[in-house]
Amino acid sequence: MSTVARRTALTGALAVVALAGCSGPRELPTVPVAGPAQAPPVGAAPAGNRLDIGSPVSALIVDPETGILVMTVSGPERLMLFDTGDLRRPPREIALPGPASDLTLARPGGPLLVAVPRPGALLRIDLPDGTVNRTDLDGEVRSAAVAGDRTVVALGDRVAVLDASPRIVATVPGFVAAARVVPMGTSVLVLDRAQTSLTVVDPVAADKGLALRAGEGATSAVGDRFGRALVLDTRGGELLAFGGQPLILRQRYPVPGAPYGLTYDPQRDLAWVTLTARNRVVGYDVAGGEPVERYRFATVRQPDSVAVDPRSGRVVVGSSSGAGAQVIDPGRVVR
Repeated sequence: MSTVARRTALTGALAVVALAGCSGPRELPTVPVAGPAQAPPVGAAPAGNRLDIGSPVSALIVDPETGILVMTVSGPERLMLFDTGDLRRPPREIALPGPASDLTLARPGGPLLVAVPRPGALLRIDLPDGTVNRTDLDGEVRSAAVAGDRTVVALGDRVAVLDASPRIVATVPGFVAAARVVPMGTSVLVLDRAQTSLTVVDPVAADKGLALRAGEGATSAVGDRFGRALVLDTRGGELLAFGGQPLILRQRYPVPGAPYGLTYDPQRDLAWVTLTARNRVVGYDVAGGEPVERYRFATVRQPDSVAVDPRSGRVVVGSSSGAGAQVIDPGRVVR
């Protein structure tokens, strides 16, 4: 067994023991929530083409069916919807009731799920027409995902399970800072940033399953086509891969530079990771036994968000410092 494999297996076993030992009525252990690094001034010119947004960008997503690129921007809080077939065309804008924390797709083609922590709203936006349906919830809506006919919503200290109406049919407590929900078949994985952990939740039984420690300060998570959850440990500087039944930590790979933004291209098996301490975005091939770096590009300052269009492979990076966004075609950029 290789050194990396031995370390991965040992870490996975220790994670199970650590979180299992913390169950029960005792106070839940926490760590300070990790965040993006303060980016240095830009050195190399950002790769690709820059979009002048005029406002800080906090989240990005591309719908692979309609070809719509969605950005959440502030000043005022709103969504900007671009046609990826013609990014020079002015975007449509949709006002938000507050700053959005996460963008997810219920499925390709929509609806788009927009999490707004304050005032605690989940917006369902039909694509491509932009019709908005709002559900108000008691709590800070941090993230949402669809599993079967249920929608699971992260509310910080708990998750809520909604039916199609949408109406809350169950609540699962026991979290501290549930911030990201990742569909995994008929279940979901919930990333808790304060516990830096992943927890399996069954939306039908409304029950928590196995919980694993996810590094020293996990911030982002996405699913891949292999049934795994890819997780960024921002504080520990690693890309983690969890999978299997039961859930186990399968890979740990060093990613120095304060990795923060994360997206996955299922057509090319590339995980795109932004490095906020270096103003870089890196593309890792995650199809094999461990990630392999395929691309590395200079970005706009403070690259806190990233999205990919799986049809073309183009990558979009957003700046939370107001430096706009950039569109990179990895096959055409000279590095």
